[in-house]
This record gives sequence, structure tokens and C-alpha cells, in this order.
Amino acid sequence: MPTDIAFLAIAEAHQVYHWLPAALALSRRAGVKVHVLSPSRLILDLVASYDPEGALDLIRLRRPPAQPDSLFRQPSRFLTLMLNYATVRRFPLLVTTEISSGWLRTMPGFSARMIQIKHGAGDREGGYKARHSAFDLTLVAGEKDRRRLIDRGLCTAQDCAVGGYAKFELKAARQRFFDNDRPVLLYNPHFDAELSSWPRHGPEVLAALEALEGWNVIIAPHTKLACRTAPIRTTAPHIRVDMGSRHSIDMSYTMSADVYLGDVSSQVYEYLLHPRPCIFLNLDRRDWRGDEAFAHWRLGQVIEDMGALPQALDRAADLQAGFVDAQEAAMSDSIDRSPTPASERQADLILDFARKSERTAAA
Repeated sequence: MPTDIAFLAIAEAHQVYHWLPAALALSRRAGVKVHVLSPSRLILDLVASYDPEGALDLIRLRRPPAQPDSLFRQPSRFLTLMLNYATVRRFPLLVTTEISSGWLRTMPGFSARMIQIKHGAGDREGGYKARHSAFDLTLVAGEKDRRRLIDRGLCTAQDCAVGGYAKFELKAARQRFFDNDRPVLLYNPHFDAELSSWPRHGPEVLAALEALEGWNVIIAPHTKLACRTAPIRTTAPHIRVDMGSRHSIDMSYTMSADVYLGDVSSQVYEYLLHPRPCIFLNLDRRDWRGDEAFAHWRLGQVIEDMGALPQALDRAADLQAGFVDAQEAAMSDSIDRSPTPASERQADLILDFARKSERTAAA
């Protein structure tokens, strides 16, 4: 009998890139059958685009009444799990990147083992919630997340392992998004309304970006913010706005920008795969120094007024040398970049756990 491993794809498309490399790696292992469960035909089509040989078993779940199918808006995860409980529970091992599935633990008769691949590598406290403790094994990108999960009592040293950041294996190449050679500034606000630079300061930020001279600008909010806010509109010819596309989730923009402008998004660590200048917006003038939720703000300039942006950009190249060591150290702590691909490391960890569980069940 093959080892059956099911990946629950009930979250939005940006999370696909964090579990798909491991799923593909497992599908190449002898004696393993990998299933992908999703209520979204568009999500399954995205998965299939990276699996031309059809090695993954794609299973369309029943879809709760909701808005039309979209990569960036999925129906309630709770309702999806309720509606498809009979299907989900028959798999002995479930792998997911979201924590809503922890609810399954409360259901009578649920006996599957559960693994979470924690998506992102950011610093904000919102990435640590009680439901993280519902999983039998958690795979994290680097020692930072492992340390913080253990310190908060959400994992133990035995059930939390570093597996790297497999999304890097699916990253897009650097691209040209403008018809000139001006440098590119990427503005990437987060969705957390309490921490994001956009909800309270959007008009001020947009006006400053529209007034920039000598720069091209990509405005690409976190896709959750893009779904929760009114579309960002501008007629400025040097600005490209992306409120949700494949470019906004496959690292196209983080690989193609020359300077990163943001707040608390973990995408800064994707951008820093290649160290480059960063500028962070502290428009609410938080006392952030010493707060680990803002650890990444030590990796670039921090400005408290949009009027300071042109000068910060002018200084960015000259100041970058002073940030490189901190950027590389933060990346090393946040994302373990072993020579062995993260997808293979994650596959090893998942398969080892699956087969130990099989032996325990057979004993």
C-alpha cells in the first residue's frame, strides 16, 4: 500500500508556493501518493501548471456558497472543512500552511495526523496564534521561527523542525516591467490594519509615490490587503499597480525591484534573497526599537514622514553597504539555506513522520 499524504489547499493562492515544492518532491518518491484537496478550480489549475506530468492527485472539494472562484478570495475555511469533513478525514496525514485546519482536532472521530508548513518568515506577533499548537509537526523556514514558537509554548523542540523556504524554488526570474531603465521601487504594504502603512496613510503614501521623479514604482499590496481595500488607482505613468495577480505572489516583483518600501510584510525576506536597499515606513511613529515584531526595520532606513522618501532614496545606494551584514544575518536566522533544496528537506521530514505514524498505527 502506498503512503497517502494529502495537502489541504483551502487558503488563498499566495500560500500555494509554500507547500507545492514539497508536494512535488514527495510525488517523486517511491511508494508515495500525494493528493491535493481544494474547493477552488483556479487553485488546482495553478498547482497543475507546475506539475506537467500530472504526478499529483488533484481533488476538487465541495465549495460553500460564496463569491465566484478566485485565486485571492477563498470561501470560509471552517465551512469548507465542515462541508468536506467526510473526504478530509479519510486521509491519514494532512499537510497544510494555514492554521484553521486545527479546528479538525475538535471533531469526533478525527484521527489524522497533521503537519503545518508555516508560511512566511516575518517578525510580527500575528504569526503566532494558539491554534499553531494543534499540529503534530510544524516545519519552519529558519531557527528564528522555531525559537519563537517554542518560546511561546506553541511547539516543542521535538515537534518543530527547520525545513527551509521552498518557495524560493518556484521564484520568478527578474523581469522588466517598464519601458525605460529607471530604477524600480517596490511598495508592499501588509494587510494587518494595525500595523500596515496603507489603511491610515494611503492617500499620503500614494501622493508621495506619484510625485517621485527618476523612479519607476510598483505598488503590490499583500493580496489580503488588496482584497480588503478599495482598488488603488493612479494615472501616474511611472507607477504600476497590482491588486492581485500571479506576479504578486511568485516573487516577480521582489526579484525585479531595486529598493523595497514596506512596513511589516514577510515579503521583505523574499526580497532580501539578494541583499538590496530597504526603506520602512513608521508613519504612526511607533517606539519600535527593541521590539522583535519589527526586527526587520533594522535592515534599512526607517522614515516617519513621506516627505523624507526622496532623500531616503537618494541615500539608499550609499547606505546599503552599512546594512548588508545585518541583512545577511537576519536572512540566515529567518531562512535556513542549506545546500539541500528545501523541498527535499521538507519531503524527508514529512515522509519520515508519515512512516513513523504508519508503524505506530500498525503496532
